[in-house]
Amino acid sequence: MMIYILFVVGFVILIKGADLLVDGASSIGKRLNLSNIIIGLTIVSFGTSLPELLVNLVASFSGSSQLAIGNVLGSNIANILLILGIAAIIRPLPITKNTYFSEIPFSLIATLLVGFLANATIFNEADPADGLLISRYDGIVLLFFFFMFLAYVYVVARQNKEEISETSDIVVMSTGKSVIYILIGMVGLFFGGQWVVDGAIHLATIFGMSQSFIGLTIVAIGTSLPELVTSIIAVRKNNTDIAVGNAVGSNIFNLLWILGLSATIKPLAFEVVSNSDIFMIIIASTMLILAVIVGKRTIISRWEGFWFFLAYVGYMVFLVIRG
Repeated sequence: MMIYILFVVGFVILIKGADLLVDGASSIGKRLNLSNIIIGLTIVSFGTSLPELLVNLVASFSGSSQLAIGNVLGSNIANILLILGIAAIIRPLPITKNTYFSEIPFSLIATLLVGFLANATIFNEADPADGLLISRYDGIVLLFFFFMFLAYVYVVARQNKEEISETSDIVVMSTGKSVIYILIGMVGLFFGGQWVVDGAIHLATIFGMSQSFIGLTIVAIGTSLPELVTSIIAVRKNNTDIAVGNAVGSNIFNLLWILGLSATIKPLAFEVVSNSDIFMIIIASTMLILAVIVGKRTIISRWEGFWFFLAYVGYMVFLVIRG
C-alpha cells in the first residue's frame, strides 16, 4: 500500500519541486539582472520539463528504458490531443504565425528524427542482434537539433519580447530564500522522480502491464500536469498564445532535450511496438496543422478541440487493447 501512496505523492512532490526550483532560480536570475527573455528561455523552459526529465533519468538508470521512452511519447500525445483539446473546448485557441509556420513543423520534424534514429542502426553502438537502440550518438544528434531550436527561439524572442509574458511576474526574493527554494526543489525532484518510477514499475509488475503502457498513460499524464494546469490557467486569463506555445514547445523539449540527454547518459533500448506511438504523435501533429487549415481563421475551435479529446480517448482504448 505504501508504494501506491508514494507513487501519488511522488507526482505532487515532483511538480511542486519543479515550481520551487524555477521560482528560486528565476529570482536569482533577476538579481543578476538577466533579462526576462533569457530567464524564459533557460530557467522557465527547462524547469517545466524537469518532471519528465527526472522520471526519464531515474527510469533509464533503473534499466526501464520502455518506461522512459513511453513517458516522452505519451507526454507529447497528451500535450496535443488532451491539453490543447481541453483548452480549446474551454476557449478557441488562436495560433500565431511563428507557431504555425515554424514551431509545429519543427515539432513534427523532431518526431520523424526520433523515429528514424530509433529504427536505424547508423549510430548504433550495440550488436544489431540485441535489438533497436537510441544510442549515445543518437542522443548527441538530438541535443544538437535542440540547441539549434533554442537559437531560433532566442532570435524570435528578441524580435517579439512581449511574447515572453509568462516571465513578467517573477517574484524577487532574498538570496537566502532563493537558495532554499532551489535546494528544496532539487530534493523534491529527486525523491518525487524516484517514487514515481518505483511505483510505475511496481504497478506494471503487479497488474501484468508493460512498462511502456504505464509510461504512455499514467506517468505521461502525471508529468504533463504542469503543462495542463498552465494551459488551462492561460486560457482562462485569455492568454491563449501561451497555451499553444507551451504545449508545442514542451513537445520539442521532450523529444530533443529529454530523450537526447537520457540517451546520451545511458543508451535506451527501443521496441518496435513504440513505432505506433511515434505514428500517433505524427497523426496528432497533422490534426493540429489541419485544424488551422480548415476554417477561415487560424484557430483551434471548440469543435476541433472536442475531436482532439475524442482522439485521445480512442488512443487510450487502443493502448488498453494493445496491452
